[in-house]
Amino acid sequence: MRKVRMNVQGRVQGVGFRYMTKMVADELGIKGTVRNEEDGSVSIESVGDDEAMTQFIKKIKDSPSPAGRVTYLDIQEDSMMEEHMNFKVIN
Repeated sequence: MRKVRMNVQGRVQGVGFRYMTKMVADELGIKGTVRNEEDGSVSIESVGDDEAMTQFIKKIKDSPSPAGRVTYLDIQEDSMMEEHMNFKVIN
């Protein structure tokens, strides 16, 4: 299992980005959270198997929302991240 934290920047708030991220996560079996940050970015905590995580990261880079646009994506592996039962949109 991979545990990955992402910070996504670009046109990612007000375009359905979090809800489309949840749809992609549910489709791939990824667990975790997605939330808006005050600086206009979106933070994602995600847990899933290697293949699903690779697909998830690619879909985030490409923006799961048609109206969104990702200009920067910071990805950090975090083996200490708590595991989640499902994928939730926060705030």
